[in-house]
Amino acid sequence: MINRTTVTGRTAKVMFLGIWLIITLFPLYWIIVTALKSPGAINAYPLQYWPKNISFENFTGLFGEANFGIYMLNSLIAATVSAAVVTLISLLSGYIIARFVFRGRGAVMSAFLLTQMIPAFIALGPLYTMMNYFGLVDSRRGLILVYIAILIPFSTIMLRGFFENVPDALEEAAMIDGCSRLTALFRILVPVMFPGIAAAFVFNFVNSWNELFLSVTLMNSDSNKTIPSALNGFVTTYNIEWGSLSAAAVLTIVPTLIVFAFASKYIVQGLTAGAVKG
Repeated sequence: MINRTTVTGRTAKVMFLGIWLIITLFPLYWIIVTALKSPGAINAYPLQYWPKNISFENFTGLFGEANFGIYMLNSLIAATVSAAVVTLISLLSGYIIARFVFRGRGAVMSAFLLTQMIPAFIALGPLYTMMNYFGLVDSRRGLILVYIAILIPFSTIMLRGFFENVPDALEEAAMIDGCSRLTALFRILVPVMFPGIAAAFVFNFVNSWNELFLSVTLMNSDSNKTIPSALNGFVTTYNIEWGSLSAAAVLTIVPTLIVFAFASKYIVQGLTAGAVKG
């Protein structure tokens, strides 16, 4: 016989999760609906919870008037290059910290953790001064270098945890067979750790893609702006361009959805492997 208390508890959980799901997804739904409305129907009363006539005018206006294609290209280059470089550097640094015992290793890890406690906007002033001194303001190279410097500490900590879960015997056996340590790393350990590496790459890509403060501070010209700073431009002192802003937000979400769609399996495996001590 089914316990009535158990059924009531399960029903309450399902209802709570359903309400929570609606609350979570409604903003995304409303952004999509607003993007598909014509400019004149966005502020119309009563509110339309689904557009009577679907219009792509907001999307075409982005590429015809706002040069949104350039912003997407800039963001794609900055996010992809920085994520790839950070993942490679963090792979090597995480391996060294996990496999070698040296003086100052604890201090290095503490410094990496300490950098995660400092809000990025605190360093905007000194960072802008330094980048201006080296002539890297309003430059994609400068923005990529800053992203790399900021993302390396946490990515190193993440990959170090994956390395510690891989037995030393794997690379030792490869080295006995004649592989160098570097060869053993890339031919033996990297395939085993691929889910963790994919998780680190996605983390770095998404953080670079969504970053706002640094891109707004360092990028001035339209030809070098990234998507977050472009979205910020739709909000002015006296007006908010809801149609263009919603359409741009929808297009901004698409690349991250594609990345997660292709790498979701590896992300789950990687995060699970990094969370459980082998």
